Amino acid sequence: MKEVVQTNNAPQAIGPYVQAVKINGMLYTSGQIALNAKGELVQGDIKTQAKQVMQNLKAVVEAAESRMDKLIKTTCFIKNMDDFAAFNEVYASFFQGITPPARSCVEVARLPKDVLIEVEAIAEI
Repeated sequence: MKEVVQTNNAPQAIGPYVQAVKINGMLYTSGQIALNAKGELVQGDIKTQAKQVMQNLKAVVEAAESRMDKLIKTTCFIKNMDDFAAFNEVYASFFQGITPPARSCVEVARLPKDVLIEVEAIAEI
């Protein structure tokens, strides 16, 4: 049975979706953008926004009773591929001492609220 995951430690959905869904021992997150838990946009460069995005993702994963080392796959949407190396620095910091998941990273024309990065994930619970 499908179970909705919700935490106040990450921003609430800004549309008709949920933060994440658990089903059959798996977790599927919605894309996380650079909003803080109060729903306020975090201004700044790619590193600042990426840190907020990854903190949001971690909060949702943990609310689902999983951990970052259980992530199987992430999909990263980046506004400017010139920011790829800076994003990787922040992203890697969330996987220190553990094996990072498989990942795709694609440049997109525009993201919600004109943020610089969005990340979604699939994890084992």
